[in-house]
Amino acid sequence: MLLEPSKLVNVAKLITAYYAERPDPAVPEQRVSFGTSGHRGSAFQQAFNEWHILAITQAICRYRKAQGVDGPLFLGIDTHALSEPAAATALEVLAANGVEAMIPEGTDYTPTPAVSHAILTYNAGRTTGLADGIVVTPSHNPPVDGGFKYNGTNGGPADSGATSWIQNEANRILEAGLEGVLRMPYRAALQAATTHRHDYLTQYVNDLENVIDFSVMDASLGVDPLGGAGVHYWPRIAEKYKLNLTVVNPLVDPTFRFMSLDWDGKIRMDPSSPHVMEPLIALREKFDIAFACDTDHDRHGIVTKNAGLLPPNHYLALCIEYLFTHRPQWGAEMAVGKTAVSSSMIMRCRSALSGSYPGLLTGRWDSWARRAPGRRFCGGTGACGRRTRTASLRVC
Repeated sequence: MLLEPSKLVNVAKLITAYYAERPDPAVPEQRVSFGTSGHRGSAFQQAFNEWHILAITQAICRYRKAQGVDGPLFLGIDTHALSEPAAATALEVLAANGVEAMIPEGTDYTPTPAVSHAILTYNAGRTTGLADGIVVTPSHNPPVDGGFKYNGTNGGPADSGATSWIQNEANRILEAGLEGVLRMPYRAALQAATTHRHDYLTQYVNDLENVIDFSVMDASLGVDPLGGAGVHYWPRIAEKYKLNLTVVNPLVDPTFRFMSLDWDGKIRMDPSSPHVMEPLIALREKFDIAFACDTDHDRHGIVTKNAGLLPPNHYLALCIEYLFTHRPQWGAEMAVGKTAVSSSMIMRCRSALSGSYPGLLTGRWDSWARRAPGRRFCGGTGACGRRTRTASLRVC
């Protein structure tokens, strides 16, 4: 059932506001404000407009130069209405600054894990010329919002040191009326020698067999991309690995009119919400297991026949227990990492393990390696990383 028009964002007016409205840096709500590695807001409220993206992208270019990051920048987008224009604005600045930008093949969308994977794959074995990335997404936020995230050379969300620097520099640029921002026309940016097409989808899908043993998967699977960036990934995964997988809703629409309303009557692509997941929960008897992802595909919701919507932290604890008891090649350097918002079930799960893996670190995932160099970690809620069945975890 499609939502009534009164519940939907007017996409034409939203994009017009993106280009026409200008933020006032004297108003706190209209300044650049980085949350979880990125800036989010609505163009209608002068919180996500072209000036914001011009300032942030120029600040990122200056940050890269200051940090000596001179490899390619992988640029990905999700399916929100403001993602396309924001990505175009960013490319104009990146090209004018001479940054080697890796944009998706054709007009495809790019899940956050695919951008993280591209960064990690490129940087593997390198000590110089490292890559980083930008993902244009407000995550599971309503269709009216836009978002702009910076991923560092470790493939994950930038740490607070980076985001504070970029945020402060971007606000300084806004206060100066965009003075010093380098920019070229979009068509010229697309044709620039520094702009390259990258096949995120094929690279990501082909590498999955190094993470997952598909030969043992004979269950019937249902997936709802919730209109998000992974919509074209699931059919390719099913085809390549011969899975009994059905995409129950392949629609992409920037109004997200096909969604179920969240608890407060708003549209959100949040797979942890039982209100949002009602349609998939209703199909629980059709599949052995079903799941959905948010718009940039870095969080999940899992539906089973018996439990219905499984709480995400329950799955994390189960996953940790399974991995540590089914990976005999993992050595004593492995540890469990728990982010601050993850369930204490993870701590109980770790305590129940045999003792071969005594480590437990809490806090932001990006602090684990600094606090325990040489360790490898499993757990948490980070939106990056790459694990192989025969190698220890890089980042989780």
